[in-house]
Amino acid sequence: MAHPNEDFVRAAVEAFIRGDLDSLQGQFLADDVVWHVPGQNPLGGEYTGMAQVLGYLSRAFQLADGTVHMELQDVLANDRHAVALFRSQAERNGRQLDTFDAVILRIEGGKMAEVWHRSEDPYASDLFWS
Repeated sequence: MAHPNEDFVRAAVEAFIRGDLDSLQGQFLADDVVWHVPGQNPLGGEYTGMAQVLGYLSRAFQLADGTVHMELQDVLANDRHAVALFRSQAERNGRQLDTFDAVILRIEGGKMAEVWHRSEDPYASDLFWS
């Protein structure tokens, strides 16, 4: 049987893949969530609070003209943390992104309290999003 936080993360990733920001806001993200995005590109930085995080996610979809696609590979979870491993693909301005990524989550009170995004190839991600 899967850990409850594994099921939670799988459901959150499914909402993200669908672009269902309402579900992310209502069910999965803490009001004071902090999301860390690496890189030297327009999306890189730290987003604090629901409004900033939802703005970041919307901007990523917008910059990639809705072509963002994630294929969840696995989820590892315990009572406090989870790691989601996935393949990310997108197209933008004639460029393609195809990387293996990890998202590390700190879960508190049944919500994502803090998120760290890590890419297999940060240089390719910077080039793609710049």
